[in-house]
Amino acid sequence: MRISSLRMITDDVARLVDFYEHVTGLTAAWATPDFAEIATPAFTLAIGGTRTVALFGPGAARPADNHSLIVEFLVDDVDAEYKRLVDRSVDVVAEPTDMPWGNRSLLVRDPDGTLVNLFTPVTEQAIAKWSA
Repeated sequence: MRISSLRMITDDVARLVDFYEHVTGLTAAWATPDFAEIATPAFTLAIGGTRTVALFGPGAARPADNHSLIVEFLVDDVDAEYKRLVDRSVDVVAEPTDMPWGNRSLLVRDPDGTLVNLFTPVTEQAIAKWSA
């Protein structure tokens, strides 16, 4: 088994897609006005509008109601990403910080409030882990 996608539900698909296109530098593929996907080398970030929730059952998901998930992206230079994102007034939760597990991390919030971690491995152990 492998993860194929992570789906987020939102009231404003275009706004959330715009944010993640900017963060990733990738272009979304739109299936409908209520559904788009951003394919990364590791997984696909799917963004669905609230009208798509009914397909799974009424109330199966609520937009902008996440308090436990952090979407994480491995980046080449977290400090460069910080400078690039701050210029766009992204909501920065924590500036680039060295973490005890060997990554340098930048924590931001997407427009719906979901935490997004951009990180770069900086210790030998972390570099070896993420180079494999």
